Amino acid sequence: MKNEMTLRSGAKIKQIGSAEANEKKYLTRHTLSKMHLMPSGEPVAYDVAPDGSIIYYFAPDRVVEAPPETWYFPRARRDTMTLESGSVIERMSVKNAAARGYYTEDRLFRMHYEVVEEPVAYTLKADKSVLYFYDKKTAKRLPLNCVRCGKDVRYKKKLCRACYEKEMAVRRIEGDKHRNEYYRMDRKKVLFFDLELTGFYDHDEILSITIVDATGELIMDTLVKPVKKKKWKETEKIHGITPDMVAEAPTLAELTPRIKEIFADAENIIAYGVSTDYSHIKYIYDTAAEREALHEKIRCCANEFVRYASEHRPDVVHASLTDAMSCFEIEWDGVAHTSMADTVACMKVWEVLFPNYYEN
Repeated sequence: MKNEMTLRSGAKIKQIGSAEANEKKYLTRHTLSKMHLMPSGEPVAYDVAPDGSIIYYFAPDRVVEAPPETWYFPRARRDTMTLESGSVIERMSVKNAAARGYYTEDRLFRMHYEVVEEPVAYTLKADKSVLYFYDKKTAKRLPLNCVRCGKDVRYKKKLCRACYEKEMAVRRIEGDKHRNEYYRMDRKKVLFFDLELTGFYDHDEILSITIVDATGELIMDTLVKPVKKKKWKETEKIHGITPDMVAEAPTLAELTPRIKEIFADAENIIAYGVSTDYSHIKYIYDTAAEREALHEKIRCCANEFVRYASEHRPDVVHASLTDAMSCFEIEWDGVAHTSMADTVACMKVWEVLFPNYYEN
C-alpha cells in the first residue's frame, strides 16, 4: 500500500495492513488498553476500517502507562463493543474518557476538531443509546473563524484577512502619527547606552558600558571588571570580551558615581532591548524611588521597531538590532555585539523611526 496521511504536526505516516503492523510489533488502541497503556506520541502508521474510519498504529516505544483510574471499572461497566473494523472498544465513564483525552464528537466539534478516527471508547446515555468517544490527539483541527466578524477563516491575530487589514490600517495611522510627532528633544539630553554582560540572567554582571548622546558624542565607553564571575565562555563568543581584557578595568562600584551623574542630566535614556539593560543598571541605585526615576527616563528602541515592523513590514519576522539595521539598510560602525557598535546602531535606528524627535 502506498497511501500516506499527513498528521496535524506535519509528519507523514503510511497505510499498512494488519500483517505488516504485527510484524513490526505496532500496537492498536485496543491492545494498548488491555495492557493499561496509552499513546505518548503520534501514530507511526494507519489503516482504513471497512466503515471508512481510521485505525492508528503506535510504536511500542511511544506509549506510557495509562492513569490508574482507567484500568478497572465497576462490574456493570466491563462491557465491550466490537466495531465493524473488528476493533474492540471498552465502555467507560465520561470522567475516565477525559482522563485519557477522549471526547465525544460533539465536544470535539465545539473545540474545533473533526473526527477522522474510529471510536476509541463508548458509554451509554440514560436512554441506553450509545455515545462514542474519540481521541483528540488524532482528530483533525478545523479552521477557526475570525473573532471579530465570525465569518471568514482566521488569517492573523485571530482575525480574518479583511478584518486584519482594517485593523492594521488604523494602527498604521496611529503609529505613523506617533513616530512623526515633533518631540523637540535636546540632542544633548538624549542618551543611548548599551551593556555587554557575563550572561543572560539577572545575577550576571556587566563587562562593558557605552553611553553616547544624540549628537554622537561619546560620553562613556569602558570595560567593567566583574567582582563575582571569573569566566563567561558562552557570551564571550558573542561580544569577544575575555577575562584578561577586564582584569585591570574599573569595577561597576567605581564607575557608579559617574554613571549616576551622566544619567541625572538626561531627559531620555534609550537602549535596544531595555528590559535586559535596565535590569542590570538599576542596581547602581539604592532605593526604589531612584530606580523608578531612572525607569521614567528609559525608552526602548526594540519595542518601537517591533511596532513599526508590525504596521509596515510584516515580512520582518525577527526584531533584533541586526534585523532593524538590515530593515532600514543602515551601515554598522564597528563590530556588531560590542557595546560601542550597538549603542551607535541604536541611535541610528531611533533617528529613522523618529525623524522629528529632536529640536534641531
